[in-house]
Amino acid sequence: MKQSQCDRIIKYINDYGSITTLQAFSDLGCTRLASRIHDLRKQGYNFKIEVVTGKNRYGEPVRYNRYSM
Repeated sequence: MKQSQCDRIIKYINDYGSITTLQAFSDLGCTRLASRIHDLRKQGYNFKIEVVTGKNRYGEPVRYNRYSM
């Protein structure tokens, strides 16, 4: 049976501790992580959100969310 994106996200967080949008896209093929997190919250999961600051390929500052449980 094929796993849903939500199932894969929960497994990823359990295995690695957290997930970002880039990791969800690269490792799971999920292009809308925030939407899946919303779906999972409706199912009763609770997430911690850490706002991370980094730099993009042009050296400009960017912010993104890291989700954990």
